[in-house]
Amino acid sequence: MIYQRVALIGLGLIASSMAHAMRAGGLAGEIVGYAQSPETRAVAKELFCDRVTASAAEAVQGADLVVLAVPVGAMGAIAAEIGPHLKPGATVTDVGSVKQAVVDAVAPHLPEGVHFIPGHPMAGTEYSGPRSGFATLYQNRWWLLTPPEGCDPKALARLRSLIEGMGAKVDLLEVGHHDLVVAVVSHVPHAIAYTMVGVADHMRRVSQSEVIKYSAAGFRDFTRIAASDPTMWRDVFLTNKDAVLDILGRFAEELFVLQRAIRMGDGEHLHAYFTRTREIRRGIIEAGQDTAAPDFGRVAPAPKGG
Repeated sequence: MIYQRVALIGLGLIASSMAHAMRAGGLAGEIVGYAQSPETRAVAKELFCDRVTASAAEAVQGADLVVLAVPVGAMGAIAAEIGPHLKPGATVTDVGSVKQAVVDAVAPHLPEGVHFIPGHPMAGTEYSGPRSGFATLYQNRWWLLTPPEGCDPKALARLRSLIEGMGAKVDLLEVGHHDLVVAVVSHVPHAIAYTMVGVADHMRRVSQSEVIKYSAAGFRDFTRIAASDPTMWRDVFLTNKDAVLDILGRFAEELFVLQRAIRMGDGEHLHAYFTRTREIRRGIIEAGQDTAAPDFGRVAPAPKGG
């Protein structure tokens, strides 16, 4: 057991998967949960929490580890609520995919003697809610931590042990570098997927096109991530605006070069470009971060609790 009591604030895919993984590995003594919705709290109590509370402040009392698993835009208010109730020596982490905005929102509300170690599990599916979690979500996935200067090494080592116990690989990044990297590997791909779905819907409406009905592997797999939680992604784009706009600008430049090659019939350029990008995709598979399966190697989690 690494933590005697863990409080999960927010009980969607990430937190529920953490709970299942902690339970499977015997990593936590008691798992306490909080979510705004009474229905979500009921499901969490049924499936993976030892105890659920009607307030975040109550949930964190006596907790050795507090995990903020709410949308980035809600973290400041949650931190203000729980700050006075945190146990001295407790560790607070989060699972947001933006780090600078989380640090700015959360850190001012945490008292002296509480260790704040921002985090970001690079794992997920297009499913959400407390029934979507499963214990193996983090197996062989990266979990990025952005510990602040002067972070307590024992608190960091303890959190790292928990994450590795759930099957993930840990890396440490500086906050600003993290936000730029994830803009490339996560945020902009989501923006493009959302946009492509919007284009298909526009075509359907203006030309009675059957693009949705006849979606084949390319469109289906590329746009899978467009099913992700809209509240979370709204907050991501607003809070990582500079990095996302930077990478979108670079994408537009690459797209212009591709457009020109197609327009000019430059097959040599296209073949070289696609060969280079295919090697990058192969590298992702070889690194164990995906499979070559047409469905991305993912299956929908089996329904739990009815």
